[in-house]
Amino acid sequence: MLKLILPLIMLMSFWGEWSLVQISMGIMSFLFSLSYFHNFYMSSLSMMFGLDYLGYIMIYLSLWIMFLIFMSSQNIKKSFNFYPSFVMMNLLLLMFLILTFSTLDYLFFYISFEMSLIPTLILIVGWGYQPERIQAGVYMLFYTLAFSLPLLGSLLLLSYKEGSLIMILSEAMNWKGSLTMLWYFATVWAFLVKLPMYGLHLWLPKAHVEAPVAGSMILAGVLLKLGGYGIIRSLVFFQVIASKLCWLWVSLSLWGGVSISLMCLRQVDVKSLIAYSSVAHMSLVLCGLMIYNWMGVMGGVVIMVGHGLCSSGLFCLVNIVYERIGSRSLIIVKGLLSFMPSMGLWWFLLSVSNMASPPSLNLLGEISLIMSVMSWSTLSMWGIGLLSFFSAAYTLYMYSLSQHGLFYNCLYACCSGKIQEYLVLFLHWLPLNVLILNSSILMI
Repeated sequence: MLKLILPLIMLMSFWGEWSLVQISMGIMSFLFSLSYFHNFYMSSLSMMFGLDYLGYIMIYLSLWIMFLIFMSSQNIKKSFNFYPSFVMMNLLLLMFLILTFSTLDYLFFYISFEMSLIPTLILIVGWGYQPERIQAGVYMLFYTLAFSLPLLGSLLLLSYKEGSLIMILSEAMNWKGSLTMLWYFATVWAFLVKLPMYGLHLWLPKAHVEAPVAGSMILAGVLLKLGGYGIIRSLVFFQVIASKLCWLWVSLSLWGGVSISLMCLRQVDVKSLIAYSSVAHMSLVLCGLMIYNWMGVMGGVVIMVGHGLCSSGLFCLVNIVYERIGSRSLIIVKGLLSFMPSMGLWWFLLSVSNMASPPSLNLLGEISLIMSVMSWSTLSMWGIGLLSFFSAAYTLYMYSLSQHGLFYNCLYACCSGKIQEYLVLFLHWLPLNVLILNSSILMI
């Protein structure tokens, strides 16, 4: 893993060179994509680090999203808004994410999982837009820390009982009793907050609305996936008790997903709407991961990648509009088809991908997840049907309300879009719709 970590540490010494860092991130993500072509389970093995297919997919997603973040945050550089510190925070965050996804030790996974919180907090508080960003940062910090502390106790107990915290050596435990159930909940809570599950999601819309475009893109693109990744890694121990308790998470997720979808239909802030839609998408992912069959885990990973690209692209679009109009309210942001006509295509392409239409990755993931949940219980078809219907409803609501109608009369001149902005949106859309042609890459 030194081939990834060392270039990142070297790039940190060039923190004032925006263009160099941006180009280097693109080259690194391209070179990393070439290391997929092997036919064995683990690669890049060392004492503490190693990559299986799941870790590889998540690191590649992190590198790609970070490359797009530097391309879409040019306004910070142009306004000289402490951009060397901004570059440094993003590179630090990327390094912690790579360490999280590539470590083979559960304790080191926990430490790097928590360390990724600090650069995210600095990004939100330092480069956010409204004064409420401090409250949003505190919300995120305390939600994550409060629910992560039981995970540390759980891992220390596991080390005491099993004598090892190496992921490859972990196996299912057959212990029974109320203590095992308490242990299971202590382990899972931290990941449910990060995912986030309905009921533990209140920090997410606040963090998204107050964060700069880079904060929103990395939150939606990668940080929410830490929760799903952690669930896949930790449920190896609790297969017996997880199979008995999965009804709780599936019912909570389906009911919560439908509730959040209805909440999306009454949002006025576009960024808030996309943030709430992330919770609805992740609720379906949680169903598949908690059932823990092959189709569920595979569909969950595919949705995580598809949602990371799609939501990140939508946040990028909202930022492009916000830089020109100065508002994200759907009351003011109207008639964008006549105001920014060439952006209408990208609004349409990313919106239809958000509602899981072909040929997007979201469709492949949702088909797998629906098959997984329906094979577990046919009663869940009502929740899945409502969730799929309302996800299309709030996406159409967002698209039609923002693109049609009379645009804001105080605006008299506008640049419809720059080449760099079109390139960023294209680089979000291309992997989202082309990866389905070779879906075996994402099927673990």
